[in-house]
Amino acid sequence: MELRLGNILNPTVTDFKDTLSSGIFVDKTELISLTNKASSTSDKFLCISRPRRFGKSVAAHMLVNYYALQHNNGKLFEGLKISKDPTFQKSLNKYNVIFFDVQNILGEALTVRKTIKSIKADILQDVLKEYPDVPYRDKKNVVKTLSDITNSTGVPFVFIIDEWDCLFREFKNDTSGHKLYLDFLKTLLKGQGYVHLAYMTGILPIKKYGTHSALNMFNEYSMADPGSFSDFVGFTEQEVKDLCGIFGQDFDLMKLWYDGYVFRGAIHVYSPLSVKRALQRGVFSNYWNETETFIALKSPLNLNFDGLKDMVLSLMSQERVKINTSKFQNDMTSFQSSDDVATLLVHLGYLAYGAETSEVWIPNNEIREEFKNAVESSKWAGVSKLLQASQQLLMDTWAMKAREVAAAIQSSHNESASILKYNDENSLSCVVEIAYYAAADYYLLYRELASGKGFIDMLYLPRPLHLDKPALIIELKWDQSASGAIAQVKKKNYPEKILGYTSNLLLVGINYDKKSKKHTCLIEKHA
Repeated sequence: MELRLGNILNPTVTDFKDTLSSGIFVDKTELISLTNKASSTSDKFLCISRPRRFGKSVAAHMLVNYYALQHNNGKLFEGLKISKDPTFQKSLNKYNVIFFDVQNILGEALTVRKTIKSIKADILQDVLKEYPDVPYRDKKNVVKTLSDITNSTGVPFVFIIDEWDCLFREFKNDTSGHKLYLDFLKTLLKGQGYVHLAYMTGILPIKKYGTHSALNMFNEYSMADPGSFSDFVGFTEQEVKDLCGIFGQDFDLMKLWYDGYVFRGAIHVYSPLSVKRALQRGVFSNYWNETETFIALKSPLNLNFDGLKDMVLSLMSQERVKINTSKFQNDMTSFQSSDDVATLLVHLGYLAYGAETSEVWIPNNEIREEFKNAVESSKWAGVSKLLQASQQLLMDTWAMKAREVAAAIQSSHNESASILKYNDENSLSCVVEIAYYAAADYYLLYRELASGKGFIDMLYLPRPLHLDKPALIIELKWDQSASGAIAQVKKKNYPEKILGYTSNLLLVGINYDKKSKKHTCLIEKHA
């Protein structure tokens, strides 16, 4: 029988073909070797979650083109990495593929229940049309119908489901609808002999109810732990280096703007869309907001959890924060703590996560801008004022205006006193780092850097494109004096990191007097 192409059964999808012919192509076809390895095993259920703009749909469309029966797509993959894999020919266009994008179906169905009904109807319509002669037991039952087709033809099904979790994101509070949807997917896939492979993509991992998941047969690969799929989350560092060479772009700038997601084995990953936009336009900027507004970040930040503001302030001052990801229920509403909020931001791509240390951080300049935009328009008016004043503080530091710097730190203290427990040098350090938030555009920050005789509190070294700016050593004191802070800096042997900057180096001493609640500052140019 010659198969016709349906809407859901073995459909024609062009995103992957279009990507191949675009001016910027990174070969990610070796992903197919991983799905081939998992097929027809106990690991055949794969759920791949990652943020928007990280190439989920292109990967899903690539798999449709590879597996779909009678598509004859061998030439499409000629010269690509997967064509050299020993499993390539064995599975090329050998399976019935059922592919659906839940986001598109939802756009017409408008409710969770109608979306489920539409998926069932579309599957039945296509398979019954293509296999009219199979002896069916019940043509209204999707599971029995698919089972009958596989039993009659010997050809199992590959399920590729894109944006599988959008119902949880669009209908955040429809708990009963969520459970119906999970039960539908469980019945469709779990324990069914007609399933050769099930590959789902989304932003969130599979929804939990308590400690359990209705789809516990799936192996999950997320931004918190992408496992063997790390190289396929986004563009790797080497891939970005190669692209910068081809397009004549500055790799250091690309790294500053779009690097920061680091997985096990020190694999660095960049956002594909942002890298492409920077290469196409020749401008390094924030392209994140082309697919999502900062409201997606702002809403979670406005939740009233203990420690949330402290955590965000620490993150915005370039610190890393340890979190517990295990209690997150993988939805947009069941938040119990600031850790849950941070875990959501990991899955949305607003925070990077280190599985070895359980720490999160703001990955790059692009996301730093998103945090700045979100906080400036949030309910955190005091923090917003600090961020807006940060650039002026930096300029006053360069101009060695010690009085103005002290006043700015004083303002930072006043604005953040209700947020931070301002009672020791650690809190003073956080206040100063937030006040110097704008410095991240020009500098790399090193904290507690070992010198020959102790530690330097804060060292700001210019980034490669801002070597005209002075390096900054900031020494903090509590109930002592700014001049004492400068004197202490001078007694320390500068570590090797500083030696190349001693001709353009500013020493900044800041003291907080607990009794008067005043800050003083002294700035000297290194002689």
